[in-house]
Amino acid sequence: MALSRIWSAFIIIAITVAAFKFFSGQEKQIFSTMVIGKSGDSVQVKDISFASASPIVVSNLDTLSRYKDGRVIYKAQGDRIVGVKVQSANGIIETCKDAVNICIGLVGIMALFMGFMSIAERAGGMNLLARIIGPFFTKLFPGVPKGHPAHGHMMMNFSANLLGLDNAATPFGIKAMESLQELNPDKNTATNAQLMFLSLHASGLTLIPVSIIAMRATTGAKNATDIFIPCMIATFVATIAAMLIVSFKQCIRVLQPVILAWILGVSGIIAAFMVYLKSLDQTSLSFFSAAFGNGLLLTILFLIVLGGIYKKIDIFSAFIDGAKGGFETAVRIIPYLVGMLVAISMLRTSGTFDFLIDGMKSLFAALGTDTRFIDGLPTALVKPFSGSGARGMMVDTMTTYGADSFAGRLSCILQGSSDTTFYVIAVYFGAVSVKNSRYAVGAMLLADLVGIITSIILCYFFFGTSA
Repeated sequence: MALSRIWSAFIIIAITVAAFKFFSGQEKQIFSTMVIGKSGDSVQVKDISFASASPIVVSNLDTLSRYKDGRVIYKAQGDRIVGVKVQSANGIIETCKDAVNICIGLVGIMALFMGFMSIAERAGGMNLLARIIGPFFTKLFPGVPKGHPAHGHMMMNFSANLLGLDNAATPFGIKAMESLQELNPDKNTATNAQLMFLSLHASGLTLIPVSIIAMRATTGAKNATDIFIPCMIATFVATIAAMLIVSFKQCIRVLQPVILAWILGVSGIIAAFMVYLKSLDQTSLSFFSAAFGNGLLLTILFLIVLGGIYKKIDIFSAFIDGAKGGFETAVRIIPYLVGMLVAISMLRTSGTFDFLIDGMKSLFAALGTDTRFIDGLPTALVKPFSGSGARGMMVDTMTTYGADSFAGRLSCILQGSSDTTFYVIAVYFGAVSVKNSRYAVGAMLLADLVGIITSIILCYFFFGTSA
């Protein structure tokens, strides 16, 4: 019910904001933009006379013929001033197509990795991994029996996320949800284990933010890797916050020797890895991150096939059986993804995010505080809804303010501090047909908020003197 209310609220708020902008004369094309508009379209948002224009707009038009005021470019046309902006998201019709295209794109990836997972299960690989991680997971997931294959599936998902292997993380994660669903007495309602797993997954713990570093390099950053440590700290804090929030809700004691030992052990390994990676130059880091992540993935596939040969199973038949399930799962999530992405599209195209950003900037300016961080916040606001949208916001921020500006660096840290919460909820719960997500949204958004606050603090700590 919580997800249903939030989804309904998204639509109601978006249409209300759009109606206000339409009837107040701010944007006469808003309804067309929301329904049939496409990302990248030029949208006319204002049409005012010189007499009623603000002095600064008129002044700049007199000298420059155009003036960029945030997201709007003003142009002189006769005795009028016309404001134009570029649409940042697709409308409803195009978003429906995007949702289906995403699922079609998932079919091949899902079939491949779920096929290999099927081989690993028949060869006993998942049971072996479950026994290794069992002492920790049985404390954190008390509803999952010791040695259950779900432990292995969750570990594979977390490992893929940690290495930045997004294509592999989704199939592994969906397989984990399916395994946990087998233990679910009420198939329509999320279990405690599913809520803990998704909250940890949505915190987006990633060791090497490869794509962020690459985008910083292409936008002219002097040192594209300077956000590496802040990103790593922010996403780690968000992950710990997610674990503590859900543990508190589920009355799980985290101060147990086994849990503490695993957390401290993993923290130590990550810290050592960070020290090593920090010693590398930009070229070496880029090469290592690509070679290490992809090389490890190929090693896992190699070991799975080798294990299947050792156990003398019919490897290809096992692969085909698993791959069929991947296709079925990818198709099954289409309705869930369409519904969620359409609601998100309406929020973005209605200008709701713009209202939030402008309101926050006015509030903090009135309080007399530094407002530089506001310019980097669009990435954080969009990230829970759309990974590609947040990536676009990050690039736009670096392009507008500079890759080495405070806002540019903050947007990169925010991009690496969490995952796409609502996308994760739609895809993962949709894959197992869970309708009642309980407190998943609240817990995951609260962890996102911790990540955002941590990212802002870290950006001021590391780059507080940036322009």
